[in-house]
Amino acid sequence: MNPSSFIKINPADSVVVCLRPFVKGEQIEVDGTTVTLQQDTPMGHKVIIADTPAGTNIIKYGYPIGHALVDLKAGEWVNENNLKTNLSGTLEYEYHPVDEPLKIAKEDKTFNGYVRKNGEVGIRNEIWIVPTVGCVNGIAERLASALEAETHCEGIDAVHAWHHNYGCSQLSEDHENTRKVLRDIVLHPNAGGVLVVGLGCENNQPEEFMKLLGDYDTSRIRLMVTQKVEGDEMEEGMKILRELYAQAREDKREKCPLSHLRVGLKCGGSDGFSGITANPLVGEFSDYLVAQGGTSILTEVPEMFGAETILMNRCETPELFDQTVKLVNDFKEYFLSHGEPVGENPSPGNKAGGISTLEDKALGCTQKCGRAPVSGVLSYGDRLKVNGLNLLSAPGNDLVAATALASAGCQIVLFTTGRGTPFGTFIPTMKIATNSNLFAHKPNWIDFNAGKLVEGTSMSDLLKEFVEKIIAVANGEKTQNEKNGYREISIFKNGVTL
Repeated sequence: MNPSSFIKINPADSVVVCLRPFVKGEQIEVDGTTVTLQQDTPMGHKVIIADTPAGTNIIKYGYPIGHALVDLKAGEWVNENNLKTNLSGTLEYEYHPVDEPLKIAKEDKTFNGYVRKNGEVGIRNEIWIVPTVGCVNGIAERLASALEAETHCEGIDAVHAWHHNYGCSQLSEDHENTRKVLRDIVLHPNAGGVLVVGLGCENNQPEEFMKLLGDYDTSRIRLMVTQKVEGDEMEEGMKILRELYAQAREDKREKCPLSHLRVGLKCGGSDGFSGITANPLVGEFSDYLVAQGGTSILTEVPEMFGAETILMNRCETPELFDQTVKLVNDFKEYFLSHGEPVGENPSPGNKAGGISTLEDKALGCTQKCGRAPVSGVLSYGDRLKVNGLNLLSAPGNDLVAATALASAGCQIVLFTTGRGTPFGTFIPTMKIATNSNLFAHKPNWIDFNAGKLVEGTSMSDLLKEFVEKIIAVANGEKTQNEKNGYREISIFKNGVTL
């Protein structure tokens, strides 16, 4: 992209996006027509480029992002006050498959990972303590602190206890979702050793939970039920952890093809640049990784509303199309069952950054998954079954969605942001800034700057730099959230608490 003061993303668009703040009276030339700004307009926000009657669809990214609430004059600032979503309830969809093969060469790039007994590959070698129920969070955290103090993590990457509030007083699907996510964490290849800590009287019965793990490596995954320990559970827990640590510290990285890399695609604190810089960059990387035989996962189902047909028509089979329709409509029903509208999504930060409707957000959000065909559709808590681009059922909430991506088997989450956020989930959570201001002001949060795309850097050049950065993280370079120790999990709560 060439440096400019505004950008028209798609030739069909009826708005342009400001790449700097504009003041009332300034003029821009769009498609040979001079447009005079009617108001001061912030950077990242939209300006209508022709007189537009009320009720007319406003076009951005080549698609409607809502309709005008009032008559708009060319040069007016378009925002949540004069633009309204077109979204309502569930829809019926038709499958119109789009077959656009990725024309991306396969390269021989590799990363250095930890190959586990079952063939899965981790990019970290950590010791984890996983509570079956929130009642033993304190014990788990004390054990993690004690092992870290004793070993100083020599020969491993980190020690963590993944505290949560669940595992008891839940019913049916809500309870099973908790069990699935905890199972996924225990089995994750970024852990070289896991101690599962149970209480004993919880709904999530420890011995039954261990059966969910299937044929697991019993030398690397151990269980302690604290009510059954005679005496000090700390002493017993440390005995087990020392054994796990002794094994994990002997693990070595080895060369692995990029086909073993699995990345989660997530955005948060989005702004008007998200769909112009960071999300398209991540989309280019997702396509590149899929072309290498690797895997990417897109989630945040509510932030697909308004762009869902683009994803549906990229499904490889009618069965995947049907699964994607269910993915979308089930989440809409979830909103409606709680009396909430399906289109009330953009946050105050989104709106301040230039995103006015859910369609506006979704059309930018879904660019993170590029153009690859959809090869798999996952329910919440499912683990990956096929390589390629997958869609995963989870809400838009940053920590809940990032935890779900990691639980599905991703080793890294690529997180684009225009407003900035420090958080991280239980795997490296790499932050990509949509604009250079954020990158300059929050270097302790941000790992990569995609804002250079509107400052003269080409997509091809920045993609090469981005690929090397991700490989460096896979090889062990810490992300900012890891350096800061900002790591936690959040499990989707969608049912009754007893």
